[in-house]
Amino acid sequence: MIDFTRLLARDLPQPAGRFGGLPRWNFVGGNNDPALVPVEALAEAAARTIRAEGRKLALYNMGEGPMGHPALREFVAGKLESQRGIAGGPENVLITSGSLQGLDLVNEVLLEPGDTVLMEEHTYGGAITRVQRCGARVVGMPVDADGIRMDRLAEILGEMRSRGVRPKYLYTIPTIQNPTGSVMPVERRRELLRLSAEHGVPVFEDECYADLLWEGEWPPALRGMEGGEQVIHIGSFSKSLAPALRLGYVSAPWEITSRLLACKDDGGTPSIEQMIVADFFGRHFDGHVRHLKEGLRRKLDVLVAAVEEEFGTSAELSLPKGGIFLWITLPEEVDTSRLAEAALAEGVAINPGAQWSTDSDNARRSLRLCFALPPEEDLREGVARLAAVCHREFGVPLHGANKARRSA
Repeated sequence: MIDFTRLLARDLPQPAGRFGGLPRWNFVGGNNDPALVPVEALAEAAARTIRAEGRKLALYNMGEGPMGHPALREFVAGKLESQRGIAGGPENVLITSGSLQGLDLVNEVLLEPGDTVLMEEHTYGGAITRVQRCGARVVGMPVDADGIRMDRLAEILGEMRSRGVRPKYLYTIPTIQNPTGSVMPVERRRELLRLSAEHGVPVFEDECYADLLWEGEWPPALRGMEGGEQVIHIGSFSKSLAPALRLGYVSAPWEITSRLLACKDDGGTPSIEQMIVADFFGRHFDGHVRHLKEGLRRKLDVLVAAVEEEFGTSAELSLPKGGIFLWITLPEEVDTSRLAEAALAEGVAINPGAQWSTDSDNARRSLRLCFALPPEEDLREGVARLAAVCHREFGVPLHGANKARRSA
């Protein structure tokens, strides 16, 4: 027998276990609400588009070129211009297999071992690990309730310049930040672009959640503002429709897009999904997203009420302005990585803060809960179970005392 363990490449992640089903109370991942997936409308779109264009499936990319299905690119271009301020037609949109492929392609094109990348101190864990796998160094940028602190960013960039270091890019999620749910104000966006130009550091803008802003006007995307020509912009349909469809897109300067395209040697993003989404969103985008946001907002309200009921003043909540996540910070004595392990043994899955921070110690007592997937009753039951585990492991919350303090 061959011992395959002796043949493995170095620095691999730990081996995955066999899938044994989702936990009873599942608060992890970027899943959406199954009840809000428009199944019948998607079935109609699938039948309509396959009958009209199904014979093109005999060709890679349906014979329409590697940038993606023209109807979907046209829809994305229109949405980007009308809602995000990003001018340009479908020729400026590259369809990818989820925004993760966009992340991977940008890293493949830009990063080499030893490079430096700036990221928000709390950010998407998948972005952190992908940069690290490329051998690049991640430097965290302090954030507050409005996103990146521009005073600290200016200091960091100035200090790096003094040492002769220029980051390859600055990665940010300015609109419904993951995991904090913040939205960066327009003035900060302007200052970010100014600093980007001053220091010659391009901005990598991730807007996977921007469609799910609860209320008010969408702030313009960084790429849609003056100075946006230095921005690489990615988005996704995972949160506005369904993650299993694996569709995302990139809008970037052609000198970058042409390189991404050269590296995208996958034979094409699956075409049936592109056809279906182009047809469905071309007819139903506004109504569907409005209905989706209403359902998600109700679930957030249920989750917040449950956390306040079970954790009381022990939990500091960063109330999101949209999206599907709630970021929570617990008292100093709590280590959420240990809490996650103990909770999972009882059927409750959470994301510990260390997985979503450039400095694991900085988020040791924080956690992220995804409220989109569980039914409302499961949200209540799961939080109650989580609080019981937390009390058993760390003495937090102080049951009864929290409720008494809150009502005093």
